[in-house]
Amino acid sequence: MANALGVPSPDKAAYMDNVAAVAVDYKQQLLDLLQLEPGLKVLDLGCGPGADLQAMADAVEVSGRVIGVDVDPTMVEAASERFRDHPQVEVLLGDGHALSFEEASFDRARMDRALQHVADPAAVLAELLRVLKPGGLLRIGEPDWDSLVVDGDLEMNRAFNRFVCSTMVRNATVGRQLARLARAAGFEVDEVRTASPVFHDFAQADKIFAFTRNTERAIRAGAIERADGERWLAELQAGDFLAAPLMFLMSARKPL
Repeated sequence: MANALGVPSPDKAAYMDNVAAVAVDYKQQLLDLLQLEPGLKVLDLGCGPGADLQAMADAVEVSGRVIGVDVDPTMVEAASERFRDHPQVEVLLGDGHALSFEEASFDRARMDRALQHVADPAAVLAELLRVLKPGGLLRIGEPDWDSLVVDGDLEMNRAFNRFVCSTMVRNATVGRQLARLARAAGFEVDEVRTASPVFHDFAQADKIFAFTRNTERAIRAGAIERADGERWLAELQAGDFLAAPLMFLMSARKPL
């Protein structure tokens, strides 16, 4: 599949599984913050192909329940197939702006890198507040794409980030906004922490941050000169590579 600029995009499920494979540290932090225990009912909104559902299912055990929701039928199909033999896991097609669950249905809810893509983050947070039980916990992890650090040509790093924020990601800086948006929705915010994994391998980082694809898109869009973009990519591949994204992890709860 290619976007409007004619650059092929990767398989979405494979991309999300790649992220899960390399983002072990912050994902474990997000899981620990959920404070899961046997018997709890958990919502994973924007579950994708279900890369994170197993860990939650293990924590709530057979007496609990984990429900994954995604707006993409392909993701729902992939996750459903992955967990067809797990009776405590259910994957449903749904839109976070209008969830089909009754009020106060869940003990815990989480989103991981999904709020950045929705049309209205405030509306999604309002829905999460509605479906959580009083005292229920919400945990969200979101990147801040304007804060992606790449060692080397600083101006090219900034140009790349500007293009991603303006063109490729709908809510590119929602990570820094999480606490404010959650309070506005009615949550009590307990903590906001950051995680910043460091990548030293260009090929691995390119799978996650799409340096090659998005630089080409920026070139085609006129945001970066071709000579500059190609030079930058060559330098990143040949040099002592380092990149570090900034992730915000928010812990909030529904008031009693």
